Amino acid sequence: MRKRTTLALLGAVLAAVLVAGATTGCGSKSNQIVFCSDTTYPPMESLKGNEAVGADVDIANAIAKLWGKKAQIKTTGFDVIIPALLAKKCDAIISSLTNTAERAKKVDFADYVTVGALLMVKKGNPAQISDLNSLSGKTVAVQASTTEKDMLDAQNKILVKEGKAKISYLIYPADTNAAAALLAGKVDAYFADATPVLYYMKKTAGRFEVAGTQIDAAPEGIATRKGDPLGPKFKKAIADLYANGEMQKILAKWGISQFALAK
Repeated sequence: MRKRTTLALLGAVLAAVLVAGATTGCGSKSNQIVFCSDTTYPPMESLKGNEAVGADVDIANAIAKLWGKKAQIKTTGFDVIIPALLAKKCDAIISSLTNTAERAKKVDFADYVTVGALLMVKKGNPAQISDLNSLSGKTVAVQASTTEKDMLDAQNKILVKEGKAKISYLIYPADTNAAAALLAGKVDAYFADATPVLYYMKKTAGRFEVAGTQIDAAPEGIATRKGDPLGPKFKKAIADLYANGEMQKILAKWGISQFALAK
């Protein structure tokens, strides 16, 4: 393996850029399942050259294999990923999509992991961040349309009521750019799911640390259109992958075994 400096390594990690907009039309071939995915979210989904890689990609492939089909990953911006599904530009979403009550009004979920959010800061935590309340008066990088963005909005309402300074945040369409903002010193913290936070920390050899503990752990699932027969099929496929041990192997491969669904 070629050795790189820590800075160069993070640059490589963050090199996966958002492909603007999904192309029209999902797969009509009976031998493939088309998944919309925001491929800027390692280790769940990112681009290695032109190839999508990550835990979600492996899960999509494993499910397709169970069905005797092929999985196709269609890079789609996270802020338009549910509209893309509803417009039938793909058959399902697999993209670290948290199963929230609001989203469940629009799509059906087949849950496969449980993940919370984490705040990542520079080593030594110079801004002394410990939780959402401690972000008062500070600046945070976050990806658009995420549950983390929603949590910051909710926290700002609390801060206003308490007469405290609001949280400022820079919103990015690609999560890799949000993480890069912390590296560049543009923000005090980066706020995302625990999966990419722990990935970046591992890849940067101690340049960053977690501030506080995991926040609001919740299930993430494969999303399908309301009432689509694929929904129950995905639930069964996920149960089968857990039963035969394949899901555990995929999660272990990507260093995220702790986020497996509880038995």
